Amino acid sequence: MPFVLAHPLSFGALLLLIDAVLWHAQPFKQRVLRVGVRLALFMVFSALIINAGVSPLQAPLFTDDPVMQLGATALGILWWLYAARVLTELIGLVLMRRIGHSGRLLQDVIGALVFLAAIVAAAAYILELPVKGLLATSGVVAIVIGLALQSTLSDVFSGIVLNTTKPYQVDDWVLIDGVEGKVLDIDWRATHLLTSTGSTAVVPNSVAAKAKIVNLSRPVNLHGVSISLQVPNHIRPRRVLDALERTLQGSSRLLPTPAPKVLLKEAGESLSEYVISGFISELGDKGSVRNQLFDLAHRHLEAAGISRQLDAVIEPAGRARALLDEVKVFRSLSEEERDRIAQSMVAQPYAAGQVVLALNDVPDSLMVIATGVISVSVTGATGPVEAGRMGPGEIMGEESVLADSPSQATFTTLTSSIIYRIDKSLTRECMAQRSEVGRALNTLKAVREQSSRSALMAAPAPIKKGGFLSWLQTRQ
Repeated sequence: MPFVLAHPLSFGALLLLIDAVLWHAQPFKQRVLRVGVRLALFMVFSALIINAGVSPLQAPLFTDDPVMQLGATALGILWWLYAARVLTELIGLVLMRRIGHSGRLLQDVIGALVFLAAIVAAAAYILELPVKGLLATSGVVAIVIGLALQSTLSDVFSGIVLNTTKPYQVDDWVLIDGVEGKVLDIDWRATHLLTSTGSTAVVPNSVAAKAKIVNLSRPVNLHGVSISLQVPNHIRPRRVLDALERTLQGSSRLLPTPAPKVLLKEAGESLSEYVISGFISELGDKGSVRNQLFDLAHRHLEAAGISRQLDAVIEPAGRARALLDEVKVFRSLSEEERDRIAQSMVAQPYAAGQVVLALNDVPDSLMVIATGVISVSVTGATGPVEAGRMGPGEIMGEESVLADSPSQATFTTLTSSIIYRIDKSLTRECMAQRSEVGRALNTLKAVREQSSRSALMAAPAPIKKGGFLSWLQTRQ
């Protein structure tokens, strides 16, 4: 110990070196432990220099030894900077625990103020400089610098406000001043956004603090999605609203609560604008749900005989033929072959809630949905599970056409529907003439089997009853 006290400068420098190495090497993964080790080293450093006769509150008294005087002065200044560093880390630890990552900017500002106070204290106590004059001079300098950096300081303080009020956080998807993207970072000057195009947008904090902010990630598990469509004015609104309401029922990805809705937004001189809106649980599904709604709206409007083009009319007599053009299975057929099939198609109306094709039934025809929404359910351990929903242009009964196999699902109408039937033998004749038809049917069958398995896997597992309840069941 006397040897250590005889060489305080050397051992003080050694402790500082150990602190720097430990902090950068990070042998301790937990931040609490790393801050604790730094605090312990600081206490040892403080005890060392104080026992060596170096006080942080007064100038060194080794006037007879210039080397010791210089070393003691250096140790005194380093003590104040070391203390500021430790205090900053402790404040940062508290802020991270209370407000998380958003406290990083506030920690930096507080750290800057702490270091400024430490420098002033070192100048006053160790160097015995005239602090009052220094503060007055620094105040003037601060005013000049503040005027020169007015814009930058505005960004800094706006960043502090944003971090404190927290209108958004890192990883939130936001819309700021017309720029939409995912928040990557909030630093001293700006908020960094990752846009949908993969580019990075930098929004100054002063702009973000004044702009209208839309946080698309809040509330959690509830995100709005909407589309707008224009339809000619000469079409009765009730017809359009009915078709678009079927569009909503055709999408099982929309949440039932809050209920999705369709409304007539505006009636112009020649076109009326209709808006379909609803809510989904996953923000990442917004794009795919919008695409699905556009596709469903197109199909249901066309199935209702509604054209979105001015002065265009869909003739009822040609609906069966137009419907075949929307069926992917028959796209390889020629125009003449589709005409022949359309002539043999028979329309059959269904009311809402009717079973079109029951489980294990073997239909004698291939069924094509002309209008309406069909729910597809498969049987799981807990009962029927909805595997999906179908709309105009989709088919049922492909198992029977391929191998006289029974249906693996139950198809039930959710709305009033019209379904065309194509004789099984005619479909098989098309398969014999066009191998693409058979391959398309087999692909469709495989996709639906996979969808059924996915739906059953996603269904909640049945709750096994035991004990007293199980005994009661056995006694019944």
